[in-house]
Amino acid sequence: MNDMAVVRTVDVVVVGAGQAGLSAAYHLRRAGHEPDRDFVVLDHAPRPGGAWQHRWPTLTYGKVHGMHALPGMPLTGADDARPSSEVIGGYFAAYEAEFGLRVRRPVTVRAVRDGGAGRLLVETSEGVWSARALINATGTWKRPFLPRYPGQELFEGRQLHTARYPGPDAFAGLRVVVVGGGTSAVQHLLEIAEVASATTWVTRRPPLFREGPFDEARGRDAVALVEERVRRGLPPRSVVSVTGLPMTAAMERAREAGVLDRLPMFDRVTPDGVAWADGRTVSADVILWATGFRAALDHLAPLRLREPGGGIRVDGTRVVRDPRVHLVGYGPSASTIGANRAGRSAVREVRELLAGADGVSARMVAAVG
Repeated sequence: MNDMAVVRTVDVVVVGAGQAGLSAAYHLRRAGHEPDRDFVVLDHAPRPGGAWQHRWPTLTYGKVHGMHALPGMPLTGADDARPSSEVIGGYFAAYEAEFGLRVRRPVTVRAVRDGGAGRLLVETSEGVWSARALINATGTWKRPFLPRYPGQELFEGRQLHTARYPGPDAFAGLRVVVVGGGTSAVQHLLEIAEVASATTWVTRRPPLFREGPFDEARGRDAVALVEERVRRGLPPRSVVSVTGLPMTAAMERAREAGVLDRLPMFDRVTPDGVAWADGRTVSADVILWATGFRAALDHLAPLRLREPGGGIRVDGTRVVRDPRVHLVGYGPSASTIGANRAGRSAVREVRELLAGADGVSARMVAAVG
C-alpha cells in the first residue's frame, strides 16, 4: 500500500525488528495488545535477523560474544560453525512466528512528525500510521561512521567499512591497514592476518583488553558509564568502549605473533598508504575502517529531539523532549541483554502513557512486570 493519504491508527508503532524491537513486540503481546489492531512492527530489512543478517560469512556463531536469547524463547542447539547471520536470522524468524508478531517488511520509515491531539504520524514507504507512542529500535547498522582524514580522497587503493566487509579472502596477498579499536576491528585483523602480506593496526586510543570473567557488577558499572552520557544529552559511546575487549585464546595467540601490535592514529592518507607527522609511513593496498556506527535516527529529525550536546536525552527509555517517543537499543541498551531489558521497560512506560491518556487500569499496566 503506497497511498500516503490513507492513515491507519494504532496505539503503538515499533520501528525495527532487531533484538530490541522484537523484545518490545513480545512484551506488547504479553500485555494483551494485538498486532495490527493495537500495534504494528515495521522493519527496513528484507528478512528477519536485524543487523545480524548483514554480518560477514566468516563471523560464525561460535565467534559471537554475548548473544542473549530473546525473552520467552531460548536459542538452543546452534552450531558454532555456522555463520551467525544464518543462526540468528533463523532464530529471529522462528521467534516472530512463535509469538505471532506479524512484522511488516521491507518498510522504510521516512519521517515521524507531531500529528496533533497527542498523536504521532509515522510516514513510511507503505503509508502513514497514526500512533500515541513510538518505540524506536532502529539500531546503528544503516549509519556506518567513516571519519575524514587529509588526503583520503587521493588514496589509490581500496577503502571500505566494516558494513561492507566481505571476509578475509578478498585481502589475500595485500597490505592492509585496519583502523579501529573495537571487537570488529580485532576480528577483522585476526582473519586478514592469515592471508594478507602485511597488516597494520591503528587506533585513536590504546586498546583495553579485558582478562578474566566479566561479572554482573562489572557489567552494571560499564552500562552506568554509558547511561550517564545519555542522561546528559550527549551522543552515546558503545558499551565495549568502557568494558574493554575480551581476551580470547585466539587473540592471545595473535598478540604473541605481533598481529595486535598497535600504532597510534595516522595524521594523513597518502596515495599509497598512511603517514604520521613524525615522518613514519606505512604502505597499503587497502584501508579497512572498523570505526563503528552511529544511531540511525534521521527519521526522528522533525520532532527536534536532540540536545545542544548532540545526543538525545532519555529518562529510562522515554525521550525527555517528547515522552511519546521511546528509544531502545540506544546507548546503554545497545548490547543484546540491554536491548531485551529496554524492550520490556519501554512497554511498561508506554502503557503508563496510555493509561494516563485513556484510563487503562493499573492492573493492565502491571501485566508487563
